[in-house]
Amino acid sequence: MPEASSQPASGTTAAEPRVLSGIQPTADSFHLGNYLGALRQWVAMQDTHEAFYCVVDLHAITIEHDPALLRRRTKVAAAQLFAMGLDPDRAHVFVQSHVPEHAELAWILGCLTGFGEAGRMTQFKDKSSKQGTSGTSVGLFTYPILQAADILLYTPDPASGRPLRVPVGEDQRQHLELTRTLAGRFNHRFGETFTLPDAHIPEGAAKITDLQEPGAKMSKSASSPQGIIDVLEEPGPMRKKIMRAVTDTGSEVVYDEEKKAGVTNLLRIFSALEGTSVPDLEARYQGSGYGQFKKDLAQVVLDTFTPIRERTLKLLDDEEHLDRLLAQGAERASEVAVRTMETVRERVGFVVRGR
Repeated sequence: MPEASSQPASGTTAAEPRVLSGIQPTADSFHLGNYLGALRQWVAMQDTHEAFYCVVDLHAITIEHDPALLRRRTKVAAAQLFAMGLDPDRAHVFVQSHVPEHAELAWILGCLTGFGEAGRMTQFKDKSSKQGTSGTSVGLFTYPILQAADILLYTPDPASGRPLRVPVGEDQRQHLELTRTLAGRFNHRFGETFTLPDAHIPEGAAKITDLQEPGAKMSKSASSPQGIIDVLEEPGPMRKKIMRAVTDTGSEVVYDEEKKAGVTNLLRIFSALEGTSVPDLEARYQGSGYGQFKKDLAQVVLDTFTPIRERTLKLLDDEEHLDRLLAQGAERASEVAVRTMETVRERVGFVVRGR
């Protein structure tokens, strides 16, 4: 009987946990919230985990899209990941559709998922209620099942004891619980195949809100252009957005989520990017007002993102090199995915081709 997973990659150890995460290529740039909430932690985790990170282009087509734009955004997304510090020798960065086993496993898991179970997913209910039945695709309905396949495809052998970790925010916890349910259901019916994944809240992850509406999450789908800072934004507009960010009445730079939500959001950004504690920032700007505080924050943001922007553009100027990096990541991901699917097919009862 085939083994449920491959050996660790070169440079990793048998005890090293695996981590899997993905991000959609649905915009021309990642934004500050993506960076501080997830992507910066991806970079840190490549030193402590066998890391698999994918640009999830299959997920991106659950809504109407332009094919040429999807191709471009997929490469822009990948280039940004490398520019932020993902090392192709330490992290396996790939495009989801380059590993066809994602879709195959999603079908099998879909056949184990109850209709009502899928329909209870909060994100589906929210999006479908806004779009209506006629504007909601079956792909959007089964999105969490494909997400489960993305994760479980990279399962370590359950007998190894190696953890499988998934960095998640609160909005993804329900999807991860479905993944655990489906993994357990498969194991119960067909034998121990999948390691149940664990939610991982990375240290240093920051909750970043809209610069103009600090009560709302910074989001490409919800934020106004002035409320969101793009990683690839030109320095001038980036600086202006910080200077024009909503603050509050008064002039004290103080952390208070209820009374000073705008300033609190800016303090979180400053603290996360510079590595200075919020109390130390409060002490630094005591009595100085918002002007100097925003000016200094704008410089910290520019110092962080300007080098990433320059490295991204350099990678996009050499697409052959970028394609080679993605092919390298897909090759390693495929090694693991193929072995997992050999086990899954055998245990489900599929006939091996050629026998």
